[in-house]
Amino acid sequence: MKTSRIVRTIRILVALQSAKGYAVEALARILGVSRRTVFRDLRDLQIAGIPCYYDHKTCSYIIDPKFFLPAPNLSAQEALGLFLLIHTAKDNIQLTFKESALWAAMKIENNLPAQIKQYCKTALRSIAVRPDSHGGIVFMDKIFAQLLGAILTKQVVNISYHLPREQKILTTEFNPYRLMYSNSTWYVLGWSSHYRGISALNLSRIKEVQKLDRRFIEDRKFDIQEYIGRAWSMMPEGRLYDVKLKFLPDVANDVVKRQWHNTQKVSFEQDGSAIVEFRVDGLGEITWWILGFGDKVQVLAPTVLRERVIKIAQSLIKQNEQLSSVDNKP
Repeated sequence: MKTSRIVRTIRILVALQSAKGYAVEALARILGVSRRTVFRDLRDLQIAGIPCYYDHKTCSYIIDPKFFLPAPNLSAQEALGLFLLIHTAKDNIQLTFKESALWAAMKIENNLPAQIKQYCKTALRSIAVRPDSHGGIVFMDKIFAQLLGAILTKQVVNISYHLPREQKILTTEFNPYRLMYSNSTWYVLGWSSHYRGISALNLSRIKEVQKLDRRFIEDRKFDIQEYIGRAWSMMPEGRLYDVKLKFLPDVANDVVKRQWHNTQKVSFEQDGSAIVEFRVDGLGEITWWILGFGDKVQVLAPTVLRERVIKIAQSLIKQNEQLSSVDNKP
């Protein structure tokens, strides 16, 4: 819907929430639109699942009072905290069922006392949230719902999964055990026929999920924390490394303010730089994290990690030098 239609829809919701209903002609006057436009907006509400119907006794449209929650007993700060959570989560987390969450928030908001409602609206206009970068959420609701259903019913699924490095689609039978959110990404963990063991699949790379007519018995020994172990994020590689990094003074304070890993140890040098140590399972994920700090970090150990970083950095320099040489040609 266009912005103007969204605004109209909200205004219709607010109007119809009142004890009395509104005739189409009255709604048309309030909104400054034609009767035909009002009918179309009312139809959109019905399609969205809002129990909006014509009451022949009052000759007006109303919304079933049971649809809205009773007035919640929230303080101004509690209400603001709830809406801040909703508004920040929808921009900073790959929020599944986002539309449902927003409708739920609207139900709560519509039933708040007028004074608290006005406080929240005024406060939210004074607060800005810059969205974090994260993967796309195309089809996320559908994929999430399918996998959640399979987890709850212990149903085997067939997953089509994009492998970006190989540039191909992998097809695997999958017994989904858990859904997990980590580092701005949703994953499904379970047993994969392709990998012949437990694996974690990124939901944003799943192209299709098909339920099969078979059930699985979950391995009772599976423990999500044990599986993830000391992996930097989600992908353990089966070998532990003692990683020692030196962050230069201009980024050191910002780096150590955050707990990046549960094995993190920090010490400061006299020049203001920070020595940060981790014990991690695998180097693949942490390599790319280190590269994100550019020339503000030095890899002190292990040597194999330093060599990985150097190799990638040299490749980056080479590729860009080649582009520069082409640009400088007469």
